[in-house]
Amino acid sequence: MKDRRNPDKIIAFVMAGGEGKRLNPLSADRCKPAVPFGARYRIVDFVLSNLINSGLSSVYLLVQYKAQELIEHIRKAWVISPLLPSQFVTVVPPEMHKETLQFKGTSDAVYQSLRLIELHQPNIVAVFGADHIYRMDINQMVWFHKEQRADVTIAALPVPLEQASSFGIIDTEADGKVREFQEKPQSPKPMPTDPSRAYASMGNYLFNTEVLVEALYEAHRLGETDFGNHVLPRLIASRRLYAYDFSNNEIPGIKPYEEVGYWRDVGTIDAYFDAHKDVLGENPRFDAFNPQWPIYSSNYQGPVAKILGGEIENSLFGAACVIHKNTRLHNCIVRREAVVEEGAELEDCIIMDYVRIGRNARLRRVIVDRHNVIEANVQLGYDRVADAQKYIVTDGGIVVVPMGKINFFARDSRGHGPGYAE
Repeated sequence: MKDRRNPDKIIAFVMAGGEGKRLNPLSADRCKPAVPFGARYRIVDFVLSNLINSGLSSVYLLVQYKAQELIEHIRKAWVISPLLPSQFVTVVPPEMHKETLQFKGTSDAVYQSLRLIELHQPNIVAVFGADHIYRMDINQMVWFHKEQRADVTIAALPVPLEQASSFGIIDTEADGKVREFQEKPQSPKPMPTDPSRAYASMGNYLFNTEVLVEALYEAHRLGETDFGNHVLPRLIASRRLYAYDFSNNEIPGIKPYEEVGYWRDVGTIDAYFDAHKDVLGENPRFDAFNPQWPIYSSNYQGPVAKILGGEIENSLFGAACVIHKNTRLHNCIVRREAVVEEGAELEDCIIMDYVRIGRNARLRRVIVDRHNVIEANVQLGYDRVADAQKYIVTDGGIVVVPMGKINFFARDSRGHGPGYAE
């Protein structure tokens, strides 16, 4: 593997303003990148970790929809070195000019941030999404971009042809040069090297700076607002656009049992739930433990999890959670400061921070969002009709308990009140 250090000056814009309607109710009170994932992460942590691990440490998060929870997470979890001005993760809201009070689309969001590009004078600008679970060495994409003398490079994920109609598809020549973009086509163009698969756009881009700036001014003049739908298709005629094959990306420390090129769009509750299965088990498809390419997150300083007893199988636990005796947990993820009381039974569940599961409660295929109390003897996941009268039940049968109200008189394990939580 090549040296990850890169002499180019690169700044990154992370599109973190997504509403994530299909993730409701998990996104009802927070933007999609702030939705918790696994036993300790947020979705946004994955793209930020990829950037930092790749040595790209000048990062602007462009936020919009219900961003406060994300802003608090970034403030507490993503402070790099205040001594080095080129190393930062900074939140950027819409400029709120007279003609707009919000970002109208991905390209409009970067257009409103042109002054930041002018401030840093980078050679390359990375524009990445914040909605996916994956590992990626972005410098390998930079090397490809430079070797092809590309003006724009788009990260491309090979997907089976029968699934390709769910994605934005990139039609390329054999060397990766883009010929056409297809938006969720009924007849997707296959990869030139594999007729059984097609290139799906991952929504991650590299731009030569002068090309990006010129394209953004032109897009603004034309009333265009989005990279995928407007800017990139227009650039095909005049610029060199290339697709970078993500399946060639090599990450150090990946175990033999992991899925090579793991990437998941957790845009629906069912996809989100299924991705959690991928981090469980003795040989997970995506192993969060990789010292050579860590996933960074909050620096919570509370105690470790406390397991007092019970039957526990294939489960992950966040810090300071408490599992009482005579409980049964199979295939579960229990996040920070959650409590599972005596006699409770949980199967295939995601229990988020500051949740209490009451005595003898039984939950199966349930997601319980933060700040909830599931009362003693309650059953969820066993009667779809009854569950649907109170909660959202997905097509895949997942019951989702939305975020509860904060108890302003509650204190966590360290005596901190609500609002302190990272």
